Amino acid sequence: MAQLWGGRFTKETVKDVFAFNESLSFDKRLFVQDIEGSIAHVVMLQKQGIITEEEKNSIVKGLTQIQEEVENKTLQITDEYEDIHSFVEANLIKKIGDAGKKMHTGRSRNDQVALDMKLYVREQILNVDDLLKELLQVLLRVMEENTNTYMPGFTHMQKAQPITLAHHFGAYFEMFKRDRSRLTDIYKRMNYCPLGSGALAGTTYNLDREYTASLLGFEGPTLNSMDSVSDRDYCIEFLNALSIIMMHLSRFCEEIIIWNSNEYRFVEMDDSYSTGSSIMPQKKNPDIAELVRGKTGRVYGALMSMLTTMKGIPLAYNKDMQEDKEVTFDAIDTVKSCLHLFTGMVDTMKFRKDIMEQSAKMGFTNATDAADYLVKRGVPFRDAHTIIGKLVLYCIDKNVSIDELTIEELKEISPVFEADVYEEISLKTCVEKRLTTGAPGPDKMCKVIQFYKEYLESENEEDMKK
Repeated sequence: MAQLWGGRFTKETVKDVFAFNESLSFDKRLFVQDIEGSIAHVVMLQKQGIITEEEKNSIVKGLTQIQEEVENKTLQITDEYEDIHSFVEANLIKKIGDAGKKMHTGRSRNDQVALDMKLYVREQILNVDDLLKELLQVLLRVMEENTNTYMPGFTHMQKAQPITLAHHFGAYFEMFKRDRSRLTDIYKRMNYCPLGSGALAGTTYNLDREYTASLLGFEGPTLNSMDSVSDRDYCIEFLNALSIIMMHLSRFCEEIIIWNSNEYRFVEMDDSYSTGSSIMPQKKNPDIAELVRGKTGRVYGALMSMLTTMKGIPLAYNKDMQEDKEVTFDAIDTVKSCLHLFTGMVDTMKFRKDIMEQSAKMGFTNATDAADYLVKRGVPFRDAHTIIGKLVLYCIDKNVSIDELTIEELKEISPVFEADVYEEISLKTCVEKRLTTGAPGPDKMCKVIQFYKEYLESENEEDMKK
């Protein structure tokens, strides 16, 4: 059992205690970040005259070789080590001798692990943002192709008013755009370097924390060493953002599952993103959408786990904080997988435009417009509302849409109706005359689509780092 401590102890750690205490089994994914942080630290130590140029070069060369050997699998990360930090340091000492023992000067595992986790989360924020951008590009393509694809809009799961598929997808574009904005906020707020904070009270060595921060791409050093080693707000914020992303994905999946059902048939799932039944040969199941919906609770659980872990911890570092990694890693992996597969699923879906349009007609989504038609001709709105209610009952009884009725039938219910009503209550007219900003009218929708195109073209990784 390779450990970074031991002088104070006269007995070996019991195997079960070592196994319970170890974190290598999951923090080994911080391997690259641990090397990156260690190199920056020793470069700073040499600049400050704490170690020699020769020692720095030897340490940096040794760390670089260790990284290469792990990546090409000539060096294995084995379970004899307590954590990734002890693995790196022990192998460095084996490789370069006593110079390796100076790498940890002016540093504690507390600020080291805080740095590694920040570097990892910072990178994963960019990765998730890239996946969101890919999804937005697919949504935008669907919007551009469907500004005149009519469908029912819903409230209370009841058909309400006619909209377009572009308008419906635009609502999700806004959700995922907000998700990206949240990631940007988190990135900027967390981008301060804890390295040099020591165990909790800094160090007596003349460290240049500003220099180390700049080497690692941070805005600057953190300003309180106790908070630096015990801060996990950025993990909680990231898990919160990931939970909201999953909530948005789950809502979208729920709609796709409904649209894919035999009762709706709005969409046709691509075979490559569907599965069948082991017993029912006719089945084509939207398993990807269902799994994304199901995995949402898993990410919520990670957020609640972290909030619960942190709620009663006094300053500064406590071992409880080791629990930040597994749940955060799992949530990140889950969200990235869900975003990737969901994007592919949507990108390959086929939309049954004729069925969507017929559903809007048979759902009486133009009933409000029919009432407005009467109001424009002098009928009080409350009376118009009652007239159209009776009209809908008549249509339901005959199993027809409003615009399938003859003018004679319409006049029997209200003599105010004239032949121009058919144009006034057509889905095309109902949608096109809705021209307020954010409405589905094609003129406004095209302007929104152009705005979204410019938004995606201007967004890049550097924007987040500013």
